Amino acid sequence: MTEDTPQKMEIEPTESQQDDGKKTKTHNSEHVNPSASAESAAEYPDMTLAQSIHRAILLFGPNPKLSPSMSTEKDDQELSTKLLGKIVEEMKNASLYRHLSPILQWNRLSEQELEDMDKENSQTMESLEEKVDQAKENAGDMEVLEARFEVARFAAKSLGKEEALAAYQKVLDLPKLSSGKQMDALMEQSRIASFYGDVVGNADYLKKIGKLAEESGDWDRRNRLKVYNALHKLSTRDIKGAASLLIDCIATFSCAELCSYTDFIVYTIISNVLHLPRMEIKKKIIDGPEIMSVREEVSTAFELVAALYDCDYKRYLHAMVEVEAILLGDRFLQPHCGYLMRELHVLGYKQFLDSYKSVTLDSMAKSFGVSVEFLDMQLSRFIAAGRLTAKIDKFGGVVETNRPDLKNAQYREMIQKGDLLLNRIQKLSRVVDV
Repeated sequence: MTEDTPQKMEIEPTESQQDDGKKTKTHNSEHVNPSASAESAAEYPDMTLAQSIHRAILLFGPNPKLSPSMSTEKDDQELSTKLLGKIVEEMKNASLYRHLSPILQWNRLSEQELEDMDKENSQTMESLEEKVDQAKENAGDMEVLEARFEVARFAAKSLGKEEALAAYQKVLDLPKLSSGKQMDALMEQSRIASFYGDVVGNADYLKKIGKLAEESGDWDRRNRLKVYNALHKLSTRDIKGAASLLIDCIATFSCAELCSYTDFIVYTIISNVLHLPRMEIKKKIIDGPEIMSVREEVSTAFELVAALYDCDYKRYLHAMVEVEAILLGDRFLQPHCGYLMRELHVLGYKQFLDSYKSVTLDSMAKSFGVSVEFLDMQLSRFIAAGRLTAKIDKFGGVVETNRPDLKNAQYREMIQKGDLLLNRIQKLSRVVDV
């Protein structure tokens, strides 16, 4: 199964959903106080704004992928209007308005008004640059640094991506800049790259921060760097790598400038349910004190893990349907929605089949609350792709599991790795001979 678009599931409603039909709670409130260095992070780029832009494009863009019926936000209908007001009135960012206006069909400002906004921003930049010059002439290095940071923060707020990155580069070019301040400036550049969806640029900034952290980074900045790296790995579909970083930072989260704590918990739950062993899921997710403290606000993601752990597969698939809306509405997870839904399907089917040597399709379909036809289609595709070690007896209507021989699997793995090693040695010998 290689496509990224998840199939719609035919699921019968559970009794609890028939009774109340309550809407899923969202995960956008803060529950954590930022650390000292996190408090010094610039207000812009606003990553909450980036999430709102993402949702608005999915809802109102030329190719909407998130229908109002799947929305988990109460104020999504007013989202485009609120975005417009923030970008025009608060940020006065003509560049961002020009980028979004054709996508969201905004026509509030004329080109002349945008040019006037650009002119006003240019005058502000000139005034801030004069403060830098005055600090160089009349003050010390700390005052120059603060003035230069002020220029960069304004650029991140009201100018475009390239101008903002260039402004922070001028901070980095200052002489006698401490490694801590270098990391702060690079983290701001990383946020700018992430805000504009520049995955390659973000990776470069994170590498630079990582080198500085190895040399002289303090504990707090190293801890924050883990979260930056985790979200970057999420955006590049390294779910396993992101999962280990996220679970490590769950008790010491201090990146309120990057995402909300409840968003962070949702990322942690969804990524780790695919990779943590069952006992670790119980210890770190279901009974984890940090997750329990915000359980009501991440109820959809928590329900997914709890249903899987309880082997309530009908409830598990219902939770998957609700989780899909969260995946689509999140800028880090949406590009991988199809992949994540597919992996969650495989996880549920594999756990169920591991308990049986053989089981009828009808019994399994009832356990998952789906039709036999839908289950047969899904299982056959996962088996053909090598994701499930089972076979379907269509005539008898039975699924038979084939537990692989561990010794044979290890032998095959050793042969494959041996072949790969020999190929590399041969390539190296050719280079040496030349």
